[in-house]
Amino acid sequence: MKISESRRRYFLNVLWLPVLVLFLTAFSLLQSKPVLYIIGDSTVRNQITNGQWGWGSLVGDYFDSIKIDISNQAMAGRSTRTFIKEGRWDKVLSTLKAGDFVIMQFGHNEGAKPDTSREGYRGVLSGTGDETISLTWKDSTKEVVHTYGWYIKKFVNDAKAKGATVIVASMIPRNIFKDGKVVRADNNFGKWAAEAANASGAYFINLNAITADKYDAMGPELVKTFFPGDHTHTNKEGAAINAASVVEGLRKIKDCSLNNYLK
Repeated sequence: MKISESRRRYFLNVLWLPVLVLFLTAFSLLQSKPVLYIIGDSTVRNQITNGQWGWGSLVGDYFDSIKIDISNQAMAGRSTRTFIKEGRWDKVLSTLKAGDFVIMQFGHNEGAKPDTSREGYRGVLSGTGDETISLTWKDSTKEVVHTYGWYIKKFVNDAKAKGATVIVASMIPRNIFKDGKVVRADNNFGKWAAEAANASGAYFINLNAITADKYDAMGPELVKTFFPGDHTHTNKEGAAINAASVVEGLRKIKDCSLNNYLK
């Protein structure tokens, strides 16, 4: 039986319309798919070639990759100050959109007195206040250096202005034990991270305490196996512990929508 041209077109439309709708729906979901941006230092992202791992390289395993993308923009050797100064934060902001997420963890490279020397170029002022110092580099350019908390609050405020949800994590503990307990960051960068998060309306994960509790339970002999090179950088096993701690802390924040993307 010969099918008329009009009927043939009708059947083609009936067959192809669901396919087209499915394609457009998938494309729409892809376009609106949120991104979790991670920023920080080498304890968050390392080159791995030397056996050192950052937790940001493993935390993606806990998320549903169909629903969310992970963009680990952390970089070894950076502090809050240099992450901004080098334009790395501007790079994140250039693609950050409403509905995205940012997790940050800094504190390992900020401790030196801030100046223009090799030792102090990453340093920041202590605390969370508005104190500043002005530095002049050899090429006569000037730089205003702020407190650690000021930089954290800048990250938070910039990201929130883009419509992103922000989570501040305190720095992972180093492999330094005193009287059988790991030394914590309760009185410096961990404390300031919490204060800055609270002041700027960000969520906070006490990553330092969560992992430190695990280290205390394990004891120094086992913990040292996670730090083959120094007391700061972990191997893959240590990074896995920290990644699990990040997720553990995240799950405790019941109203954080990032939990919706966990497996």
